Amino acid sequence: MKILDSKGRLGGKLSILDLGAACVILLVLAGIFLFPGTTGSIAQNVVGTDKQSIEVEILVRGLSVRDPEALLQELQENNTVSIIIRNQPAGNIKIGSVTQLPQTVTVPQPDGTVKALPDPRPEAVYSTDMLMIANGDGQITENGAVLGGQKVKIGSVIELDGADYNFRGSVIDVRSGKQ
Repeated sequence: MKILDSKGRLGGKLSILDLGAACVILLVLAGIFLFPGTTGSIAQNVVGTDKQSIEVEILVRGLSVRDPEALLQELQENNTVSIIIRNQPAGNIKIGSVTQLPQTVTVPQPDGTVKALPDPRPEAVYSTDMLMIANGDGQITENGAVLGGQKVKIGSVIELDGADYNFRGSVIDVRSGKQ
């Protein structure tokens, strides 16, 4: 009796291709369940269990808003805001200060120098830049600060979500201190 017939079947019943596919599937399943790899949350990398006050400086550029002064006043009065980091809710932070940055354009001068002058465009009235300092409870890990289970580093994008607004800013500084 031949092991392989003319159609490539073992014993005339089982195809070699089917057998190979079944072996690959079994190896993949074994790899998934027997060797799952590194898993776990960021919170498992915590150096200390003490909560710390994390201070984050956030730069918001080109925010389109009809009344920037009213938004600044609302941010200072209702200073607790929900944050979203990497599309995941990360709790609340308190806004310590908000500073509106001037809208300027660079204008070349006849002598070859460049001056920064107020932006004369009418649509610039509806755009604002802000520098915010916010505080939240977090932890310090080996890899940096963690707010609400999400890493926060310089360059991270934080989304601020309030009753009347939702906008994003970029982290430009992260500082920590014991509570």
